Amino acid sequence: MSAAADTGINGVELTVVLFFFVIVTFGGFLAARWRRGESMHSLDEWGLGGRGFGTVVTWFLLGGDLYTAYTFVAVPAAMFATGAVSGFFAVPYTIVAYPIVFVFLPRLWSVAHRRGYVTPADFIRGRYGSRGLALAVALTGILATMPYIALQLVGIQAVLDTMGLGGSGNTFVRDLPLIIAFAVLAAYTYSSGLRAPALIAFVKDTLIYVVIVVAIIYVATKIGFGPMFDGAKTQMAKTNPTTNAPTGTFIAGDTTYWAYATLAFGSALALFMYPHAITAVLSSRRRSVIRRNTAILPAYSLMLAMLALLGFAAIYEVAAGKMDVFGQDGKANAQLAVPHFFQAVFPSWFAGVAFAAIAIGALVPAAIMSIAAANLFTRNVYREFLKRDATPKHEAQVSKIVSLIVKFGALLFVLGLDRQNALNMQLLGGVWILQTFVSIVAGLYTRWFHRWALLAGWAAGMIYGTVAAYRQEVPVVVTKLVNGEAATSVTGTRHFGSPLGNFPFTDTKVYIAATALLINVLVAIVVTLVLRAVKAPAGADETEPTDYHADAPSTTVVAAVERELAATEGEVTSTSGPGRDAQP
Repeated sequence: MSAAADTGINGVELTVVLFFFVIVTFGGFLAARWRRGESMHSLDEWGLGGRGFGTVVTWFLLGGDLYTAYTFVAVPAAMFATGAVSGFFAVPYTIVAYPIVFVFLPRLWSVAHRRGYVTPADFIRGRYGSRGLALAVALTGILATMPYIALQLVGIQAVLDTMGLGGSGNTFVRDLPLIIAFAVLAAYTYSSGLRAPALIAFVKDTLIYVVIVVAIIYVATKIGFGPMFDGAKTQMAKTNPTTNAPTGTFIAGDTTYWAYATLAFGSALALFMYPHAITAVLSSRRRSVIRRNTAILPAYSLMLAMLALLGFAAIYEVAAGKMDVFGQDGKANAQLAVPHFFQAVFPSWFAGVAFAAIAIGALVPAAIMSIAAANLFTRNVYREFLKRDATPKHEAQVSKIVSLIVKFGALLFVLGLDRQNALNMQLLGGVWILQTFVSIVAGLYTRWFHRWALLAGWAAGMIYGTVAAYRQEVPVVVTKLVNGEAATSVTGTRHFGSPLGNFPFTDTKVYIAATALLINVLVAIVVTLVLRAVKAPAGADETEPTDYHADAPSTTVVAAVERELAATEGEVTSTSGPGRDAQP
């Protein structure tokens, strides 16, 4: 029976999801006492978990942080709808990303740990002596993170819709479960900080691995990889009646090589520029923890490849008449491909486990993202421009409040706009965040670039990338059930329809973010040469060469922080030596 035909609530699935939701909620509040320092009244403790996570915790935290609802829902949905270029590129990009970040992330960890930096914009401020460039990096991070949080809600919506909770005519009643889930998330993140998603990530990743292994065994034994790929190839070759073009791409051909390659490589460069990724990295205890994790995190890429293939498995099941992708509103939605697949082929109790994995897989990164965005605002906007003498306790309090605002801002974004807008804006977020790559990564190795030139390059890349993405117009195709039959219509066009655009002065499609990054670099180089020729002031660098290889914080920085915390708590304590974070 089709998923769309069953408009009632599936009690078994809902019970299983609620069971796991209660477990992670309990764990989220319990996390406030887990590995807690002497005080939670600082961003080091609340926003970075005390900078004390080891290899195992960091592995789960980074996995829970980077492999989000986009992984579980949107990647197989893209495989289901349009095939390899827009879907499977996520697999090579996560493989390529780790060797790249193996090189530069330990340097970022060392200088941040040595100098007490909490955000990437803190590093920019210290390295270049530029409040303006640091502000640009901070605002870009916040701007790029907001739609990413919203995308997590799209994943939860897909699960709720599949269980039968999306069909109420009353908007408030329909969205109430999502509102409650995010309110609970906001509550335990407020109290526990980064420790909450770190602890919950253990549950999330365990569930995901169990679900994926079972799903792949099902595909291998009940469908067969040969028939699955044959069905996907046939579907992708069909002509789309609204565009008169093939439905999608089964295997990238010579006309899509550049699109596929730049999309994968550009996304790999952007992955660890996101504030939530850097926040998870800075929470680790040692420099060696970062290197070990970049060596073992590719295990998640294998999971991602298996998840992506479920999009092709869903194509096979649709062709067999076992499922469809029509939601409770009667409209076709590719984001429902994986949830409906689990509901169609597995018992209700196991489908509930899969839905719980997807929902928790959305809550964990949403929590980390909101913390990262709040830290950026607090450190690089509020403290830098509004209250220079803010105490660590005041910073932590502001960050907690901003994390709530960020979460509910993303919630309003999703509830008020079409789901597709969240996906489009997340793709645009990738264009934006990649423009911080030059300032951060180049700054880890050289001070050759001038701070004003980096700001000019950032502005050029942001403007070009945003305008180019806006110009990508695609038809708005709506497929509805009318008297039990699917009816497709084109209701107009929408902007930001694709992450790909023609490379300037050619007809070759490439990733817009990669072109914007190239423009960014060229502008930064040219302007740096000009500014150095006229001897423009380059700004003071507060870092030292030894900072980029250190494995312990500066005792001076630790002592200063401890004095501030003691003053905040109204205590008189000795700060004669390094704190617990400096222990070997």
